[in-house]
Amino acid sequence: MSADTRLEELGVSGLSEVDEPAFSELAERHRRELHVHCYRMLGSFEDAEDTVQETFLRAWRRRETFEGRSTFRAWLYRIATNACLDLLAKCRPEPATGGEVLWLQPYPDRLLDELPASDADEPETVAVARETIELAYLVAVQHLAPRPRAVLILRDVLGWPAKDVAETLGDSVNSVNSALQRARAGMREHLPAERQDWTGGEQDAGTRELVRRFTDASVAKDLDGIAAMLRDDVRCSMPPTPGLYVGRDTVVNDWVEDGFESLGGLGALPTSVNRQPAIAFYLWQEQEDAYLPLTIDVLRITGGAITEIVIFHDDQFPRLGLPERLPADGTE
Repeated sequence: MSADTRLEELGVSGLSEVDEPAFSELAERHRRELHVHCYRMLGSFEDAEDTVQETFLRAWRRRETFEGRSTFRAWLYRIATNACLDLLAKCRPEPATGGEVLWLQPYPDRLLDELPASDADEPETVAVARETIELAYLVAVQHLAPRPRAVLILRDVLGWPAKDVAETLGDSVNSVNSALQRARAGMREHLPAERQDWTGGEQDAGTRELVRRFTDASVAKDLDGIAAMLRDDVRCSMPPTPGLYVGRDTVVNDWVEDGFESLGGLGALPTSVNRQPAIAFYLWQEQEDAYLPLTIDVLRITGGAITEIVIFHDDQFPRLGLPERLPADGTE
């Protein structure tokens, strides 16, 4: 049911006549999709949460400006986009020279599953939604200047006409089209070379088997076995810790220097975030008689090899709905 239909049910002609509880009910229906939109813009789950709250606050304060020329949903998207731009103008640094995005945070698949069904759930649309939430896409987007970033997401992800984007950003259609060209060129510079080969959809059997082997080799601390699964140009980062490691030997040597082989016992739990395979690793703690959270490894797999590993710290476990501990057998 659309918000506009709900207004009719409430017996009012505009938002200015809606009380705060009813307004909140209307807005909350769009929380998850607005959160994903802000996450694409900002790359941070926490910043996206704050920006959605700011969006609802601005919408309530400006409710009399809703004239019904667009849908209530589109009106909220406009407010959310500009709230993101305001945040980016105030406090977001540029990505590091090496390419890593230190504020990057994972997005739980269980929350992506809450997105409302679309009447445009064609295979191509589903693939775009899946691929534009993957970490490599998020990182590439963060390298764009804020306004071209907004144009790219509104045009290429949401499929808005240039005229609507221009109205949202207070620009001309020509300016929007020019910004879109710059943004697409910038994305080509920062996306993986095999970007066009991504297919979306469920993980195939080969991918699942590779993830299983990587998990087993990691628990066994078998660096030779892990190295055999990495592509020559594999990339590894661990936001918010600075450092982007590129190349099989470089990545493996960094793990050796960090003492990976001397870690205590590991437990592992397969999961997925940002529509990518991931493994939550737990470290045995004798005093707790359990495995406690250590890291989450998010994998990008191309052509039967691991091409990127993004490692997140244990502070992300609660958000991802992962258990606080694993029992002595190392399984949930």
